[in-house]
Amino acid sequence: MFLPRALKVKRPAEGSAQVVVKKSKVVQEEDSKSSSETPAQSEEACEDTQTRDATTHAAAESLAPEDGHSSLSDDSDVDDDDEEPVKSFKKNQRWPGPGEPVCVMCGRYGEYICDATDNDVCSLECKASHLVQMGMGTGADAFMQKDQNRHERTVQSQQPAADPGRVVESEPGYSYREDRFISGLTEEQVQRIKQELGIETQGRDVARPVVEFEHCSFPPTLSGNLKKAGYDTPTPVQIQMVPVGLTGRDVIASADTGSGKTVAFLLPVVVRALEKSAHSVGSPVALILTPTRELAIQIERQAKELVMGLPNMRTALLVGGMPLPPQLHRLKSSIKIVIATPGRLIEILKQKELKLDKVKIVVVDEVDTMLKMGFQQQVLEVLEQVPEEHQTLLASATIPTGTEELAARLVRDPVRITIGEKNQPCANVRQILLWVEEPSKKKKLFEILNDGKLYQPPVVVFVESKLGADLLCEAVAKVTGLTAVAIHSDKSQWERNRILRGLLDGDFEVVISTGVLGRGLDLVNVRLVVNFDMPNTMDEYVHQVGRAGRLGHRGTAITLLNNNNKRLFLEVVSRVKPTGSILPPQLLNSPHLHEQQRREKQRNKKDHEDSLVTTNNLLDIIKKHDRRKK
Repeated sequence: MFLPRALKVKRPAEGSAQVVVKKSKVVQEEDSKSSSETPAQSEEACEDTQTRDATTHAAAESLAPEDGHSSLSDDSDVDDDDEEPVKSFKKNQRWPGPGEPVCVMCGRYGEYICDATDNDVCSLECKASHLVQMGMGTGADAFMQKDQNRHERTVQSQQPAADPGRVVESEPGYSYREDRFISGLTEEQVQRIKQELGIETQGRDVARPVVEFEHCSFPPTLSGNLKKAGYDTPTPVQIQMVPVGLTGRDVIASADTGSGKTVAFLLPVVVRALEKSAHSVGSPVALILTPTRELAIQIERQAKELVMGLPNMRTALLVGGMPLPPQLHRLKSSIKIVIATPGRLIEILKQKELKLDKVKIVVVDEVDTMLKMGFQQQVLEVLEQVPEEHQTLLASATIPTGTEELAARLVRDPVRITIGEKNQPCANVRQILLWVEEPSKKKKLFEILNDGKLYQPPVVVFVESKLGADLLCEAVAKVTGLTAVAIHSDKSQWERNRILRGLLDGDFEVVISTGVLGRGLDLVNVRLVVNFDMPNTMDEYVHQVGRAGRLGHRGTAITLLNNNNKRLFLEVVSRVKPTGSILPPQLLNSPHLHEQQRREKQRNKKDHEDSLVTTNNLLDIIKKHDRRKK
């Protein structure tokens, strides 16, 4: 029912005399308190004491040690003394010290991990409240698992002792088999499904796409979690990536922002952790790497939704900017899935607090960012500690050619999956590009925020610098009177989490952000994004624009640009014009654009001429490729 947090609930063995003295002291204290109460209060206190004693006793019987080898025989009295009974009420729990886990319900010391939700709780009372809050019953289950655990432990105690050298086989795990309906489709029908959904695949023996999640025949608990989390129908990237991932193939996936890539790679991750060979493993089975803390937090939240109620499926969030001790506490609880940013993960690996030698599946989200110079060395350093035989899933909305060549070195015989137009802005977002000179940008932003047709709170405004975010936030709040807040990497992680939570809850009307909100986050209630400063690359532009079109919703992205962004003029036209968006005449008539187009045409012409072999250039080509010449 509960999982003790490492050795926090373990106490030195006490003699029976000491226990009696301790109990009698508590009774004396309660008697002295009751003497000053009215008869009615005394009666209520008596009933409360009896209830507390009964529930504490039931909880103590239903608590199984982590090794799972306890029994109910009289010979186990000594073992029971080593384990403190689970606290029934939150008022019996102390407040946390610096860096200690915190109860998700009341904020006291999170001494236990709820087996149903994988969250930290302080007592049976808070577990019951937490289960009610999560819609997992009336909460009475937290106090009524005595008989079930007694039966499980009795059966276990009657079994013969296992040979230490023998691996105990657990119940059969899940393995993916193609559904009969999918197998019955003709090749022409499969290709038609792919064509209509904009799915392109490259690779050998690619698994057929599924049409419904039911075609994957997930375990009942996992299927129920999918429906409870709102995943009724798979998106195009899930339709193709899930079956490919379930067959154990490496994947390089590129799909629109907000297309459901997270669930597409989480389902294969959860299934690998459910395999019977993973049940006896103490180290994590799955590793998910992300570039930002906010994205890691979001992925862990979605992972918890999927693993809720699954046995021994615990996750660990390892990110910088948050206290290290609670993360180290968490790693002592037989973690199956680790979600981490590279920096904090390497820090923990160097302290020998975590081993990756049992990892079977690795996910690198936002792979284009993760393989840039800032993260590339860290990612490679982490992957060196992962076994060579593992599955790799790489995903992002944009994977440039150079990045894809580097990513190909991390995978073996991969299946490449592309949904829609590769590296193009999300089709659900209406893009508006406005030519605005630098001094007039603030005035234009205020006009947008006062426009009844365009303004749809909450609005996310992207800027280039942290100082610019703070200054613009002050200006917006002063001029428009709207509730505005700035978020960037100089803010503490606690403050960034508070702002992100407030954005999702609708507490802020305008959020001024640097790139920290630009990738991967499901800002589902955001319908308007303003690029106050044009991003430095078109890939970043695609990601920031995509914050306004999550999970199929329609949105609007307004971008302010001028000659300061002339380096990107050609890419802006080539990527945005095909979407049908109207480009400003100042951009189309810009001499910088015309010069870039001329150079591009010359480059293409030269490449075409080099590829043709004629009698005139045959000797030149032979000389060029003659390796014997120095």
